Amino acid sequence: MRTHLGLLGLPGFLGSLATSLMLSVAPASASAQGLDFPASFTVREVTTNGATIHVRSGGTGPAVLLLHGYGETGDMWVPLAVELARDHTVIVPDLRGLGLSSKPTGGFDKKTQAGDVSGVLAALGVQQADVVAHDIGNMVAFQFAAQYPERIRKLVLIDAPVPGVGPWEEILKNPLLWHFRFGGPDMERLVAGRERIYLDRFWNEFSASPARFSEAARVHYAKLYALPGAMHSGFAQFAAFDQDAIDNRAWLANGKLKLPVLALGGEKSFGPMMATVMRAGADNVTEGIVPDSGHWIMEENPGATTKLVRDFLAR
Repeated sequence: MRTHLGLLGLPGFLGSLATSLMLSVAPASASAQGLDFPASFTVREVTTNGATIHVRSGGTGPAVLLLHGYGETGDMWVPLAVELARDHTVIVPDLRGLGLSSKPTGGFDKKTQAGDVSGVLAALGVQQADVVAHDIGNMVAFQFAAQYPERIRKLVLIDAPVPGVGPWEEILKNPLLWHFRFGGPDMERLVAGRERIYLDRFWNEFSASPARFSEAARVHYAKLYALPGAMHSGFAQFAAFDQDAIDNRAWLANGKLKLPVLALGGEKSFGPMMATVMRAGADNVTEGIVPDSGHWIMEENPGATTKLVRDFLAR
């Protein structure tokens, strides 16, 4: 078993850091085992803000929006979506450029993608929602909460930093985050046709137990990331981090998020440092740990993740 490997590497690294700082049509659909949304979920394409966003929605009740990260698509949320749909309206988009959403040439800064989220909710007639996010979805969700505070009730951020928030510059020095600066046309040519090889490294190295990221899921996501423009869009998500940090710091100069925030870290990944980082960006932060899990919380421990999220939203 791999221990203490995840998006940020050793929790000890971040712990000492905190001390020192004192603080559509497509060839692939959700067909792999465990990645099928129920037939009761509606699938639609929402054209908004210069992109076409692939969206699944289902259930009835208060709205909750689920935002995925890199290496996956909205399909990662199936277990949580099924559970929440018992008493929520669940909305699951693919981020622009990823999954079955369109692959525009730009707009990968998270402030722009927050506009995508606003457009999706407007198209579905949803005025306000809770937001649950993972990985790069965290970064989009943070900007959505910053730009549209009246449209969000509660926020759950899972196992990834937010550019410009807390010890961001020190976090970037961790060698496990080499991929944050990996991109461009030469890199795209290197991974073209080898998407599975590239993605396997993340699925393996950021897992406490790589075998829990199933072969069916790996095949499924590798096909989606092999779609034309998908790897380019993925690299663009990371290339926008410098602008994201500028945007977030500019917003934080006037105060922090006021809404309730649940900051969840995988026990063998970001751990309690998720809450430490988010306290630099929000006033009302609850700390949570997904036990027996690395970064890929929905693959490694979906039951615990679902309970933590549901309990927080129900408060």
